[in-house]
Amino acid sequence: MTEASNSGAASRERVGFVGLGTMGVLMAANLARAGFALTVWNRTSGRADELRDLGALEVASPADLARQCDVVVMCLTDAPQVEAVLFGPDGLVEGLAPGSLVVDCSTISPTRSVEFAARLASRDVSMIDAPVSGGTEGAKLGTLTIMVGGESEDVRRATPVLGAMGKSVTHLGTIGSGQWAKAINQVILAGTYLAVAEGITLGLRAGLDVEKVVEVLNGGAASSWVLANRSGRMIEDTYPLGFKISLHRKDLAIALDLAREVGAVLPVTAMAATLEDGLIAQGYGDDDNSALARQVRRLSGL
Repeated sequence: MTEASNSGAASRERVGFVGLGTMGVLMAANLARAGFALTVWNRTSGRADELRDLGALEVASPADLARQCDVVVMCLTDAPQVEAVLFGPDGLVEGLAPGSLVVDCSTISPTRSVEFAARLASRDVSMIDAPVSGGTEGAKLGTLTIMVGGESEDVRRATPVLGAMGKSVTHLGTIGSGQWAKAINQVILAGTYLAVAEGITLGLRAGLDVEKVVEVLNGGAASSWVLANRSGRMIEDTYPLGFKISLHRKDLAIALDLAREVGAVLPVTAMAATLEDGLIAQGYGDDDNSALARQVRRLSGL
């Protein structure tokens, strides 16, 4: 395991960032603040204003971005979007020079990561997968945990860039390894969110001061990031966006597919996926994924 710290000294490589969503725009801002020569692109306009103020250049297409960059970071929704940005009309491959490096911080299937890396390798372009964990808080503060798969030389090259966005950068193995770790991360989170939601609901039904209960539990064996950072939303029954429940459901689909491939049984994950399906059908797909508590509360008459 390697801990990557941001010394504030950017490498000389020109960096591009594609995908300025809830997480991406915060991650790109940290690259700009670290001093990287940054070029950005997003499918929809209006997301790059702060980045331009920080010195970033906004361009009209992924191909335009690639022509100006040595290292390109992607933070996109799913594998079809990654494929379109890489290989579609005006995609990155139209501008990437031989020797360029693509760093994919999207959460997609490891199989697709391997496929995309092979297609890029045929053009003498390298790729690593580097999905992240830590929510919008971690993206804003630059304290994300980044799980990396790829060749060691490519990971070393990307480390200054990743270190500007995250506190912990861990190289886990060959391409796709980071995506496997992210799938496991989402499986564990699904169970933790459900468990915290059940505990909060039990406390509310018992008439306890649940905020005090949470304070006590955070000092003991039940402590977790979810309990510390998302229990308040569950108590208040309001779920402002941190990470969309629809995106978490997409990630659980990846994990469940991988489980079937290797013969693992994930009953808690399957239950969480079913509850999330219900929330999405009710129009709550854009809520934070702590909204799993909404289902547990309603089933308990709250």
